[in-house]
Amino acid sequence: MNPAYSAELTTCIYLDLGATRLPMASPEQAYLDMIQSSEKISEDAATEVFDRLRPIPPSFLMGEWEGGDLETGHPLNKGMKTIKWAGKTFRTVDDVDPIVVYGEGRKRTLFKDGGHARIREVNFRGVTSAAMIYDSKPIIDHFRYVDENTVAGMMDTKSWPPGYHFYLTRCRAPSAKM
Repeated sequence: MNPAYSAELTTCIYLDLGATRLPMASPEQAYLDMIQSSEKISEDAATEVFDRLRPIPPSFLMGEWEGGDLETGHPLNKGMKTIKWAGKTFRTVDDVDPIVVYGEGRKRTLFKDGGHARIREVNFRGVTSAAMIYDSKPIIDHFRYVDENTVAGMMDTKSWPPGYHFYLTRCRAPSAKM
């Protein structure tokens, strides 16, 4: 290989969405594409992109967030729709509503069975980033940066099969910059 050209070489990574193979310009754009996709996304593809996203500090999560999930066929895809999952609310690192649902009149309310949680920096899949640790359940939700108003999440638990992928979008203006 000619060293004069090495600076111009880029690696082209492809995102496999089943029948569709898309070139990934960046992991952030690939994740946004997965959010918008109407096709089922393989757990492996979602995990591959998640692993390439940048970490975030706990302060980045402060505020209210709307929740959604990547349609991978995970049992929680259906479960979260059943409870009318609205998102999460992060007041402080020690005061988090991990599961907020839509109640009467689409009012956001704590899902009491979800309990409460806290945020810490945790190493997961080789990256130290903000993670939400449930107070009374064996669940840790790990977060990565997508853009100033979107974070990717991946659940780590013994209670469900691995690989539940979800995302959060900020309800209000950002309270912390990356």
